[in-house]
Amino acid sequence: MLVLFETAAGHALFKVQDESKLAKVETITKHFETTDQANQLIKLKGFHAFKDTTQAVAAVADVVDGKIGKGLRKFLKKNISDGMKEKLAVSDKALGSIIKEKLGIPCVYDACVFELMRGIRTHMNSLIAGLEDEDLKSMTLGLSHSLSRYKLKFSADKVDTMIIQAIGLLDELDKEINTYSMRVREWFGWHFPEMGKIITDNLQYAKTVLKMGIRSEIKNLDFSDILSESVEAALRDVCEISMGTDISEEDVVNIRALCDQVISLTEYRSQLFDYLKNRMNAIAPNLTVMVGELVGARLISHAGSLMNLAKHPASTVQILGAEKALFRALKTKHDTPKYGLIYHASLIGQTAPKFKGKISRVLAAKTSLAIRVDALGEGVEACIGFDNRAKVEARIRQLDNGISNTLSGKGKTKSEQKKYQKPEHVAQYNAEADMQLDSKKRKVDELTQVDGVLDGDKGAKSDKKAKKKKEATVMETSQSEATDEKDKKKKKKKKKSA
Repeated sequence: MLVLFETAAGHALFKVQDESKLAKVETITKHFETTDQANQLIKLKGFHAFKDTTQAVAAVADVVDGKIGKGLRKFLKKNISDGMKEKLAVSDKALGSIIKEKLGIPCVYDACVFELMRGIRTHMNSLIAGLEDEDLKSMTLGLSHSLSRYKLKFSADKVDTMIIQAIGLLDELDKEINTYSMRVREWFGWHFPEMGKIITDNLQYAKTVLKMGIRSEIKNLDFSDILSESVEAALRDVCEISMGTDISEEDVVNIRALCDQVISLTEYRSQLFDYLKNRMNAIAPNLTVMVGELVGARLISHAGSLMNLAKHPASTVQILGAEKALFRALKTKHDTPKYGLIYHASLIGQTAPKFKGKISRVLAAKTSLAIRVDALGEGVEACIGFDNRAKVEARIRQLDNGISNTLSGKGKTKSEQKKYQKPEHVAQYNAEADMQLDSKKRKVDELTQVDGVLDGDKGAKSDKKAKKKKEATVMETSQSEATDEKDKKKKKKKKKSA
C-alpha cells in the first residue's frame, strides 16, 4: 500500500513495507514509537517539492477544495504505474474519490490510515531526507498565513482599524481646536475686542493675531494673503477706535504661541481628513457614496468593524448611535427614535422635516446593502452605491412633489408603462338603432282625480272623528251627573242617622 502525505514543503509518497502490521488500529501507534521502527514500516518512494510559496498555496488550496492539481497529477502518474494494483492511502476522502475518478487509482481512507498519517507526521524529519525541523516550521507558518490570506482575500488596504482610529482622533482634534480657538479669542479680545466680530473664522483669526501681534501694527502690515479686502478695510477702520486695553510683550509671545498651536492642529486636521477620505474610498466606497466619509467612518467605529456593521439589519443601522434614546423610549413606552448617526448624512439634510423619518428608513435600507457589498464583495467600484443613492434621491423628489407611489427607475420586477397609441379604426355611433320608450309619467288629469279622491277620504275621516269626540263628551257628562246624585243620597242618609 502507498501513502500520499502532504507537507508545507511538498507532496511525499511512502511505501508500506508490511501491511499486516496495519490490521489493527490499536497496534499501529506501537510501530511508530521510535524512528527505527518507523523506518522499518514505511519507506519514502518519491517527493515533489514546491518551488515557492505561490505554488504551495495553490497546491494546498486544491487539496482543501478536494481538487487534484497539475503538479500532484504528474507526481502520481510518475510514481504509480498503470499496472500496479496497490491502494493509495489519502488523508481526504474527497481527494481520494477524485484521484480514483481521474487517474483510476484505488484510494483508502479509514481509521487505520488516520493513525498511519499521525505516525508519519511524528517522524517526518527522519522519513524525508533533507527536511529540517526549523525549516519545516517556518514553511508551515508562512504557508498557513498565505493560505488564510488567500481564503479571506485579505488586503492591507481593507484594514478598517485605521478608520476607527482616524475618526476618533479627528473628533478629538475638533474639540481641541475649538477650545484653543476660543481661548485665543478671549485672550486677545482684551486687547482688540472688535476683531472677534469682524473675523469669524478661527483659522483666519489665529493667523491674523500671529502676524499682527499688537493692534497698532495693523497699519504697517498687509493681510491680503489671509483676509479679503473688505474685511481688511473694516479691521483697519475699527483699529483706530478700539476700546481694548494694552498688553505687554510677554502676553503677545504667549498668545502667538497659542496661535501656532491652533494653526498646526488645523493643518494636521485637514491632512487627517484627506487620509480618512482616501481610506474610506478604498475600504467602503459604496458606503461613502451613500452617507459620506465622516458618517460612514462613525458608523464603522460605532459597530467595531466593517464586518460587524454588515451583520446589522437596516433597522439597527438606522438608529445606530441613538441607543440611549431608544432604551429610554422603550422604558417609558414612548415613541422610539427615527434616526441616529445617519441623521447627519447629506441626503437626510436636504429632506423636508416631515419626511426625514421616511427618508432615514429608506436610506438605512439602501446603506445596509452597500455595506454588505463593501464587506463581502470582491469589487472596488461603487456602482451599487451610486444606484442606491439615485433611488433615494428619486424618493425624496417624489415626497416633495406629493407623490407616494413606487420608486422610479428600471427595476427587474417593475412593469413598464406602454405608450398610448391611437387606434386606426374608431367605431361610429349608429343613430338608426335608437328606439323611443313610452313615458312612465302620469298625466295631469289622472293626478287631479286621485287628489280629489284623497281629499274626499280625508273629509269623511274627519267627520267620524268629530262624532266620536261628541259621544265621548256626552258619556263623561252623564257619568259625572250620576256620581253627583250618589253623593247627595249618601249625605241624606248620614243626616237621618244622626
